[in-house]
This record gives sequence, C-alpha cells and structure tokens, in this order.
Amino acid sequence: METKANYVLIGAFTIVVTLMLLLFALWAAKYSSEKSWREYAVIFNEPVTGLSEGSSVQYNGISVGTVETLRLAPDDPRRVLARLRLQADAPVKADTRAKITMPSLTGSPIIQLTGGSPGSPALTDVDRSEIPVIRTEASALQNISDTANRLVARMDQVLSEENVKRVSTTLANIESLTGSIADQREDLRALIVNARQSSEQLEATLRSANGAVTDIDREVVQKLPALMAKLDSTLGKLDSAAAGANGIVNENRAAISSFANDGLAQLGPTLGELRSLVRDLRRVSDRLEGGPAGYLLGRDAPKEFEPQ
Repeated sequence: METKANYVLIGAFTIVVTLMLLLFALWAAKYSSEKSWREYAVIFNEPVTGLSEGSSVQYNGISVGTVETLRLAPDDPRRVLARLRLQADAPVKADTRAKITMPSLTGSPIIQLTGGSPGSPALTDVDRSEIPVIRTEASALQNISDTANRLVARMDQVLSEENVKRVSTTLANIESLTGSIADQREDLRALIVNARQSSEQLEATLRSANGAVTDIDREVVQKLPALMAKLDSTLGKLDSAAAGANGIVNENRAAISSFANDGLAQLGPTLGELRSLVRDLRRVSDRLEGGPAGYLLGRDAPKEFEPQ
C-alpha cells in the first residue's frame, strides 16, 4: 500500500509541475507577444472600399503589421476607425501619416505609412493615450475621386440646357453662314483672283521701290564725301567769320560803349529837332503850293482886272 501511495504522490506532483510549466510558457509567450507588438488607431475621413481586417500595413513599402479591426465612428458615420497592430520597433513618429494605397492594379488596398523625419519625436511620446492616433492624408484614390467629381460637376454646368441651346443656335448660324458662302462662290473666286493680282502688283511695286531706294542710297553714298568736304569748308569759313566779328567787336569795344552811353542819350533830342524841322518844311511846302508869289514877296497877290 505504501508503494502505491508513493506512485500517486509522484504522479500528482509531476502533473502539477507540468501544468505550472505550461502556464508559465503560455504567460511568457503572451508577454513576449504583447511586448513585440503595439496598437495604433487611424481615423479615415473617406471611404475605405476594399480595405478589410487583416489587410497589410506598410511603412514606406515594408510590411510592419496588419489591420486588426475596422468600424464606423459612433458619433459620425462618415468617418472610419481602424485599429492597427504594428511591430513595437516600427518607427512611428509624430509626423507619420497614414493613407490608403493600391500596391498593384489587381491587388487589394493597404494602409501605407509615410513620413517620419529623423528629428521628429516618437508618436508615443507625444500621444500618451493607450492607443495613439496616427493622422491621415488624402489618398491617391480620394484625389482621383475628388477630381472626377469636380469634372462631372463642371461637365454638368457645360452641358446645361441653356448651353445646349446656345450651341444649337451657334451651329445653326454656322450652317446659315456656310450656305451663304456657298451661294456666293463665284464672287469669292473673283475676289480671290483680284486679291492675287493685287498681291502680284504690290510685289512688283515693292520691288521697284526697293530698286529706287537702293539707287538713291548708292548715289547718296557716292556724294557723301564731297558733301562732308563742303560742310567742313563752310564750317571753317563760319568759324573764321565769327573770329573776325569777335575781333572787330573787341577792337571797337570802347567806341561801341561810348555810342551806347552818350550817342544814344543825344539821339533823342536830335530826333525831336529833326521832327520839328520836318514839320516846318511841310508847312512851307503847303504855303508855296497855295500862293508862292505872296509868300515870297510878303504881300497879297494882285487882283485881276475885271472890265465894267
């Protein structure tokens, strides 16, 4: 009986130790797993079509984790909350941004992390919450969608009923104009012929004018040295005359100054006397014309005899 009891105790001890070792191994595995992964949150303000739980998360093209959960924001269904499970050593910085990209034309969408300058602090140092939030930026798909929406809106404006009516009216006017031009085909042909003839005449006129200008230019160039020589001679003579006049003025400066000071002062009285003399001479002339004998003899002229 004692041998049987020892076996039972040994077996029970072995089972207990095995269970403890198994529990320790599970705890260690869970602890190491929790230490090697970290959770982050991303809030998208755009549809995440094609993205699903388990989709890859890449950092500059390198896989660093997966999408753990996806759900709509309870306070705003236009926003999508995504929880990411990333490697603990992934360098998620404060300026790291998340966006949805297509790795290939046929592949499913993934979340691409970009940015993260060396001098930027880690996101966990800035966001002390349990699950730090990575900011997002518009994806290429969203930009394409926005551009397409704007193009569709503009096309709707361009193809409005009013613009369609205007285009129809313009086409009708163009059709009417082309019909009028077709009716006046002969006149247009004559106009084109006249324009061609006028162009030929204008070309001949320009050619003649060009030849005349060339001849004039050649003649002017040939006569230019003689003209320049004559101009130099004339300028020399003018310079000599100016020098002579300047010498005469310098030599007679005293006489000119005396005439300007004294002669001009005496010229006024002389002119007054001359004016008085001219007045007296005019008076004498008038008397001589009226009766020269009486004026010369100093008596009245004899009266003529009149018979009784």
